[in-house]
Amino acid sequence: MTSATLARNGDLIEWARHAATALEMLGIAVILLAVAVSAVVWCRTGFRTRDWSSAYGGARANLGRGILLGLELLVGADIIATVTAPLTFESVGLLAAVVVIRTFLSVALETEIEGRWPWRRHTPERSAPDKPAPRRSPDRSAPGD
Repeated sequence: MTSATLARNGDLIEWARHAATALEMLGIAVILLAVAVSAVVWCRTGFRTRDWSSAYGGARANLGRGILLGLELLVGADIIATVTAPLTFESVGLLAAVVVIRTFLSVALETEIEGRWPWRRHTPERSAPDKPAPRRSPDRSAPGD
């Protein structure tokens, strides 16, 4: 490789490091903004409607969505930062642990916000989720059978 090629590769790696740092800062800013906006919306809704319980539910959902977006940006930044760093078993293992933890947090937050598993998002809701779904009796056939 020529020195010009090495310089370009070094510039690319340096640019990627800056991009990872920018994504980390953006992720942190999104989370902080979500906290601020959720607090303002909670107060405004609570004072306007005097229904603090419903205001809390809305603020909690908005905060969760903001944290989810911030976590996604932080995971992206971690991936970029790891690609630009010298690859060792330790750095790859650390990235894997961070991604697993943040993915778990994302799934947990989304489940908390939506009230169902993320992969069940498009299934129809039951009117009474605490009751089991009705069972078809074995002697009747389903409509259209």
